[in-house]
Amino acid sequence: MKPNLPFQIRKRQIYSLVIFGLLIIIGQFSFSIYKRNQRDDIPAIQFLSSSQPEVILTEFDPNHLDADQWKKLGFSEKQVKSILKYKDIVGGSFQSKAQFKKCYAVSPEKYQQLEPYILLPENNSKQNYQTNYRIYEKKKLAIRGKFNPDHYSQKDWQNLGFSEKQAAAILKYKSYLGGSFISKEKLKECFIIDDEQFSQMSGYLILPDKTPANIAQKSPTKQEKATFRISNYFDPNALNEEQWQALGFTEKQANVIVNYRDKNLRGSFKSLEDIQKCFVISEEKFAEIKPWIKLSLPEKPKDEKNTIAEKTDFSKIDINQITFKQLREFGFTEKDAAGILAFRKKLGGFIHKNQLLETYEIDRAMGEKLIYSAQIDNSNVKKYSLSDAPEEWLKTHPYFKYSADKIIYYRITNPDDKKIIKFLKLKPEYEEKMRLYLR
Repeated sequence: MKPNLPFQIRKRQIYSLVIFGLLIIIGQFSFSIYKRNQRDDIPAIQFLSSSQPEVILTEFDPNHLDADQWKKLGFSEKQVKSILKYKDIVGGSFQSKAQFKKCYAVSPEKYQQLEPYILLPENNSKQNYQTNYRIYEKKKLAIRGKFNPDHYSQKDWQNLGFSEKQAAAILKYKSYLGGSFISKEKLKECFIIDDEQFSQMSGYLILPDKTPANIAQKSPTKQEKATFRISNYFDPNALNEEQWQALGFTEKQANVIVNYRDKNLRGSFKSLEDIQKCFVISEEKFAEIKPWIKLSLPEKPKDEKNTIAEKTDFSKIDINQITFKQLREFGFTEKDAAGILAFRKKLGGFIHKNQLLETYEIDRAMGEKLIYSAQIDNSNVKKYSLSDAPEEWLKTHPYFKYSADKIIYYRITNPDDKKIIKFLKLKPEYEEKMRLYLR
């Protein structure tokens, strides 16, 4: 009997499918085991801030950098101004890394980043640094013979070998000491003069080697003042600077006392506590002069018009209405008071109180004090749209005058404020100021 061929063929096909299915299952299982044993190394991801571009460092001399180059090192505009100002204070150039590190605008982290690239010696010592940079090439001082540094002018110090700014700083240091360097020991402490320069001068200086025991005795005239004994009563409201010096105070201290009385206290000490609060009068000195103080207060004038200054309540004063006399009464100098009124007039009035601080070279501390005390009413300040603002107003207003010609040109064909501002392409801070005076 012949086998059934179709059945055998079907049977083989079934076996083949089963085997193929098993192979697929085995393959998937093997692949999953293989994948499980694989370890993908995930790369570390570092996010870069678009606001802080990468700083590429190379060797540099901080004395040769301008403002833009400091910014490229990663400093803000405000920090750059502080660094350049600090450089001027130390005589116009950094003498060492240690001196540069003291600049408060340079954080410890930033200094650590820059330190390997700074082409300056570690400190102002006599080490011999191998470098081609001129900062290490110390000029030999042109000393012609023995001299008394107390008699040297700025030009004399420059002829000796110091720069103009260094010479000015040396004289400022002498003034700080009371007008005399006193001794070689004190002159050596001047941060402008390094060890090498001092060693060159030392043998030629007509000064004692050591500072006298009584450091206050800086000159023959000062010595007399320091040993002065008070024997008469005195009125602190009637003394000028020379008379305060006659009581044993230095010229600088006397100047501070008079300014404190005339500006901060508006012309007179009202009590012994007022005198004691003056920071240049020590507790010992106050105890010495207290028994001799005969305090008298100026009488109030009977005329009410003359008593306005004493009765002014600045918490009720409007900054847009404050007068020159009231500004002087508050404590501003004549220059500051005139400057505030001139700036307010140019603006057409302040919109907010902080604008007062934009006055050129104003006493900022005094300005902030007035802002805190006074009020402001800006309801009468004129505002315009760019399309109809008078040309004269645009050309004289501090916030518009630099863009006045462009505004006048653009508004001929585009009398729409939004479009004009868009065409001007102003910096955000300038646009914000303009909008204060726009309807």
